[in-house]
Amino acid sequence: MKKEFKTLLQELRNIHSDFKVIAIDAIEVAEWVLWKCEYGCKAYGKHLTCPPYTPGPEETRKLLSSYEKAVITRFDDVQPNDKVPPAHIHHFLWDAIFKMHDTMFELERYTFLSGYYKAFAMTALPCTYCQDCLPEREGFDLDYASKRFCQHQDKVRPSMEACGIDVYKTVRSVGYEVDVRTSPYDRLTFFGLLLIE
Repeated sequence: MKKEFKTLLQELRNIHSDFKVIAIDAIEVAEWVLWKCEYGCKAYGKHLTCPPYTPGPEETRKLLSSYEKAVITRFDDVQPNDKVPPAHIHHFLWDAIFKMHDTMFELERYTFLSGYYKAFAMTALPCTYCQDCLPEREGFDLDYASKRFCQHQDKVRPSMEACGIDVYKTVRSVGYEVDVRTSPYDRLTFFGLLLIE
């Protein structure tokens, strides 16, 4: 039996308490976002949860049209690994990314089991379930269905930015403050998205 939405939200706070409900039409999708991934991110082409292996903005808009509401989650307790140089940003943030991805999966799973069968989570940053993703492995031939070889395909979800979502504009629309960080030692915040119908 499908739980009341209000009850679901109360119970989701037992998994992660820092989130806000957002209307789907407040989620901003823009073409420029993928250009920032391709020309600026060291992980481009290295993870199946990142471009060019993820759906583009047009597909993301179509996906969002299947939903009416969502939840924006905030992770503001990001702790970098100070044993790793910040120049290796994804490894510098590895444990925090892993924790955020796991939490988003748990939120999706709980929502699904509560009767919201269309529940779908989106994360931030590249996946960290494996030390190296399939595109990084020498001799691995990628094809249209390479994700079938992913060892964690049950839990892996794409990042919002990888699918063209303007995270800054979207999270600001629900009142979260977010600014560009000028140093890896600034306080960092991650955001996730849980689509609910």
